[in-house]
Amino acid sequence: MAANQLGEFALIIGDIHIPQRAHAVADQFKELLLPGKMQHVLCPGNMGSKEVQEWLESLGPAKSQMHAVKGEFDDFGNFPETKVVKIGNVKVGLIHGHQVTPWGDLEALAAVQRKLDCDILVHGQTHEFGVQKYDGKYFLNPGSATGAYSALNSNVVPSFILMAVQGDSLSIFNYMIINDELKIDRIDLDTKK
Repeated sequence: MAANQLGEFALIIGDIHIPQRAHAVADQFKELLLPGKMQHVLCPGNMGSKEVQEWLESLGPAKSQMHAVKGEFDDFGNFPETKVVKIGNVKVGLIHGHQVTPWGDLEALAAVQRKLDCDILVHGQTHEFGVQKYDGKYFLNPGSATGAYSALNSNVVPSFILMAVQGDSLSIFNYMIINDELKIDRIDLDTKK
């Protein structure tokens, strides 16, 4: 299937933590994450530095297409705590997740999703990739793009998500580095089912 048949592309990438917990994004990821390949860049926080913010801004067609929220280590810029972005027919909410307790808890995240009135809630904080459905809505966590350690896990698998949106349908491509090898999984979702 050609890329244009998949619809609009959104890179979902977060918990990068450069320079606090990691030095760089893995070369296998850098080779894939090139400017002009996606229409949107969504970051649920903890970029770590202005340089990472600028790199993420360079990946979309314009700086204005990079949407980020504040992680607890983002002490630069003026990022909101939450944000909603419409991609095709889908409303995507963003929150870092350090504000939600317990971290990664679906009931607590569902309360945020209802408040934001979004179809999908993208969150971070746990540094663990996840696609979950709860109460008819989807919750996506891209994991940590650098494999930065978290308070919950010191052995983190580096990961990010490339999401293709066509109408109400989504294709989630999870990119991971396992044992120094790039692995890609695909999950197809429908936000109206």
